[in-house]
Amino acid sequence: MADKKPGIDQALIRDLANILNDTDLTEIEVEQEDLRIRVSRAGTPVAVSMPAYQAQPAAHAAQPAAVAAPAETSRTSKNAVTAPMVGTAYLAPAPGARPFIEVGTVVKEGQTVLIIEAMKTMNQIPAPRSGKVTEIFVQDAAPVEYGEPLIVIE
Repeated sequence: MADKKPGIDQALIRDLANILNDTDLTEIEVEQEDLRIRVSRAGTPVAVSMPAYQAQPAAHAAQPAAVAAPAETSRTSKNAVTAPMVGTAYLAPAPGARPFIEVGTVVKEGQTVLIIEAMKTMNQIPAPRSGKVTEIFVQDAAPVEYGEPLIVIE
C-alpha cells in the first residue's frame, strides 16, 4: 500500500468558510471518502484528519480555514493520547475527588486516565498502553476537540 496522502481541496475549504459566514454557524464538517474537513470560526481549532494516517494536530485559526504554525513537539508526540470525541474532559471521577492521573503516575493499558462528557454521557478514556504519564495538556472541566492531545504516556 502506498503512503500517498491525497491533496486538500482548498476551494472546498473556502466554500465551507463562506457557508459559515453566510449562515452564522460556528463550525462545519464534511467527510468525503477518507478525508474529513472541519472548519471553525476564529479561536477554535481547525482539524483535518485522514483515517489511514495519524490524526493531524489542530491548528488555531485567525480567520475561518486559516492555518497557523504547528503545535509544540511534545503535543505531536507519537505517545500523545488524543481525545476520541468532542466534549468536556474531567481529570477526576467526581468534583473534589483525587485525579485519575498526575504527571509521574505509572498507568497500565486499559486503566482509566480521564473522563470525557459528551451529550450528557460520561465516557471513561482508557490508557492505550502501559507507561508513565509525562505530560498532561488538558485542565479539569476543559472543553476538548476530537484528536486534541490530552496526555503523553512514555
